[in-house]
Amino acid sequence: MNIHEYQGKKLLKAAAVNVPEGGMIDCAEQAETLAGMLQKKTGKNSWVIKAQIHAGGRSKGGGVRIAESLPQLRKHVTDMLGMQLVTHQTGPEGKKVRRLLIEENVYHASKNSVNEFYISIVLNRATARLNFMYSTEGGMDIEVVAERTPYLIHREEIHPGLGLQQFQARKIAFDLGLNGNAFKEMIRFLLNLYKAYVDLDASLIEINPLVRTSDERILALDAKIILDDNALIRHPDYEQLRDPDEEDDAETEALKSNLNFIKLRGNVGCMVNGAGLAMATMDIIKLSGGEPANFLDVGGTANARTVESGFRIILRDPDVKIILINIFGGIVRCDRVAQGVVDAFRSLKKVRVPVVVRLQGTNAEEAMEIIKQSGLDVHPALSLQDAGDLIKEFF
Repeated sequence: MNIHEYQGKKLLKAAAVNVPEGGMIDCAEQAETLAGMLQKKTGKNSWVIKAQIHAGGRSKGGGVRIAESLPQLRKHVTDMLGMQLVTHQTGPEGKKVRRLLIEENVYHASKNSVNEFYISIVLNRATARLNFMYSTEGGMDIEVVAERTPYLIHREEIHPGLGLQQFQARKIAFDLGLNGNAFKEMIRFLLNLYKAYVDLDASLIEINPLVRTSDERILALDAKIILDDNALIRHPDYEQLRDPDEEDDAETEALKSNLNFIKLRGNVGCMVNGAGLAMATMDIIKLSGGEPANFLDVGGTANARTVESGFRIILRDPDVKIILINIFGGIVRCDRVAQGVVDAFRSLKKVRVPVVVRLQGTNAEEAMEIIKQSGLDVHPALSLQDAGDLIKEFF
């Protein structure tokens, strides 16, 4: 679950992780009031205005601006609210800016004495342990740093039973070249950041840049936080952090039907049960000359209704030219899936694309009989290879 920067910083601040003074606005009238409050708190009359969308690369697209006066602030806010912000992560269509984060400008009058770092916490699936990844090259795309100067990226692995230790935090601060009060502040920052990651049930916290200011403060100048969807049951309050405007309509609908759905940019719609089978299905699609249009896992408790919902969601994508339904009936019964397909066909009245169906396992014979009796134009497949061969025929 992605959240906005201003929401992430609010969560970090509550966990005693230092962030700049700031606040969110969603209309131009709020800007001057917020700027005045920030000026009283910080003594600065320079502000940073940041577009709030679920995408990176905002500054390159004009989504991060600096105002050195109230008239300049008003102009930036007016220009940015409602703009269609295009970045390398949004695609050419961009995303509409509905909210802005206004913060103190920590670089004001001290740009040369501000150091930028990169730091993130993420799960290393190969070792099943959390990793701190950090670098002195903050403010840059970490992929670029990894490609050009990989020796500047450091990693610290955390034992799950012990958590981040003091000596590890000191090592990170030392590797970042800090000393004096900034060294101590960084240790405190790292320990609080790790605790926040665990307490929030996050799957990623990325801070780029993390800065040391001229007065030795350590601040998270940016904050990208992804919360683990599997842990949302422990955090019912997180539901209010969801922004439907930033989520794909199909993914939102899938969430309501308890379907695991991820939109991709292909031409073959997939409906599968189980993540492993889904990956194998996407492999066979690519080997057959197609591109997966989605990841859709109906799960082990699928019934006719959930299958029908999945079918509808796939058909909403105008790029879908073929649908491949690949179900192995272990827990889920194939006849339920078949009935869902039939119900979807009948309720939609006219399906514009060919449908390939492979049903194996529990009640597979009954399932194929349901489809045959329906009289629908569905292409059955006995194996993954058969399904791939049928897909080839339609290209």
